[in-house]
Amino acid sequence: MHDQIMLFAFGLLLLIKGGDWFVDGATAIAHRFHVPELLIGATVVSIGTTLPEVMVSATSALSGHGEIAYGNAIGSIICNTALIAAVTVAVRPAAAPRTALRVPVLFFFGSAAIYLVSAYALGEFPRWIGLVLLSVFLAYMALQVIAARRAPAVPSDEVPLPEADAHDGDDRTPSSPLLAALARLVLGAALIALGADLLVDNGTKIAEGLGVPESVIALTFVALGTSLPELVTAITSLTKGHGALSLGNVIGANIFNLVLVSGVSVTLSPFAVPAGTTLLGHPASLVLDIPVMLLVMALLTLPALCRGKLYRWQGIALLGVYAAFCTLQFVL
Repeated sequence: MHDQIMLFAFGLLLLIKGGDWFVDGATAIAHRFHVPELLIGATVVSIGTTLPEVMVSATSALSGHGEIAYGNAIGSIICNTALIAAVTVAVRPAAAPRTALRVPVLFFFGSAAIYLVSAYALGEFPRWIGLVLLSVFLAYMALQVIAARRAPAVPSDEVPLPEADAHDGDDRTPSSPLLAALARLVLGAALIALGADLLVDNGTKIAEGLGVPESVIALTFVALGTSLPELVTAITSLTKGHGALSLGNVIGANIFNLVLVSGVSVTLSPFAVPAGTTLLGHPASLVLDIPVMLLVMALLTLPALCRGKLYRWQGIALLGVYAAFCTLQFVL
């Protein structure tokens, strides 16, 4: 147990440093090509921070633990939205460009509809559903690339850099070499993936040692562990004044959890809807987990689409939902 705690702590340190480099690299790329940070967050950053979910879920599916792959995807979306985005919004509410949000939000709920059909109508996730989800991922990325090429230049006063960045001439400024920014992005992603892997593996072993059920581990410990890159990115973005990057990252990561993480897992190893934990006579995931996933995403995105900004009350409400959700997982 002592070694696992030490490795858990080491993974946390890797996540923190990796998040710092990752955000610096992503913002430098956004500034260099005059691409909105929300768009960079919803594509490049989201892929990087979703890598732990892809690895954990694919490995779980191939080893016959579909329940972990399924719970990790749903749990990560709930964690990303009701914890990570909630903290960002509660601490620093900001404007949310409606034009940049429309496509990601549309893709999320469209992908969720496919997920609902598979879970509620079929009761399983066959391989063809995985292929459909992967096709949605490719379509989303293609549209985002097209949008990035058409995006107007972002005025410098809309993407302020920390004061030190504006004067020290290091590789975090808009004029920094592209290769240096890409190096930070790649190295940061590698550290994040390694750190998340250490946290998930050792955190799960610690939880199992305490007698926590596998389904609860997937929806809480594993989901939180694989969402730590998003949390680190959100906190780092917030401290560096890049709130739009954080919001885009969360929404993009949620899409990728549905279409990329689930798509890869189902394509590699189809599985049925887990029925280990029941609520009101039905699998708990159908009664509680999926409805909560849709609720928190609606709570985060619909006010932003209608008003073009985020409010502190959204963050507080989402944190309350997450606390209640986690409590129920251990009560059931």
